[in-house]
Amino acid sequence: MIGEASLFGLYLPWVMVLAACALPATWAVRRLLAIAGLYRWVWHPALFDMALYLLVLFALSRTTS
Repeated sequence: MIGEASLFGLYLPWVMVLAACALPATWAVRRLLAIAGLYRWVWHPALFDMALYLLVLFALSRTTS
């Protein structure tokens, strides 16, 4: 497992790098779900978006380790 990533001499925790990569991926999935009209079935969109972000972050962490 990777512990740190070096960005121009600045060491960042690997989870922070994954979290930054999960943001655009979550945005893309949210756009696809909105286009498909699935958000009308969601009771609490903000809570759903947070759960979706955590799922994408979990998937990224599992694929990189």
